[in-house]
Amino acid sequence: MKISKVLTFAFGAALLVSSSAIAGGTSNKTSLQLDDKIVIDGKSVDTGKYTAEWTGSGPTVQVTLFHGKQTVATFPAHLTEQANANTRGAYSTTTAPDGSKALTAIYPGGKHIVLQIDQNQASQPSSAQSAN
Repeated sequence: MKISKVLTFAFGAALLVSSSAIAGGTSNKTSLQLDDKIVIDGKSVDTGKYTAEWTGSGPTVQVTLFHGKQTVATFPAHLTEQANANTRGAYSTTTAPDGSKALTAIYPGGKHIVLQIDQNQASQPSSAQSAN
């Protein structure tokens, strides 16, 4: 009798952990509407609708940018929590001396986080852009 209770508890715990892992994988994703041609990790990215998906634990994550099913760029970022949720998805850029814009942060809509992209040239003032 005791063994069946232990086995039932172990099975329930395993089921709960596996469902949390599956649900957690889908929540690390956001839509990103780029209104400007920007540079991400040295690559020029055209305007359009993209999906940003991040993986990793702790403050350092790996972000992959998709255009449809095609991977456009993969780059590291720092995940920072904030008190209030982003009202909608957005991103910010910095303008280089040559006029090109580089991605500096992604603000996933409805989430309490910011994905800050590490860039050496991020010393210029940022300009926020909204995304749907």
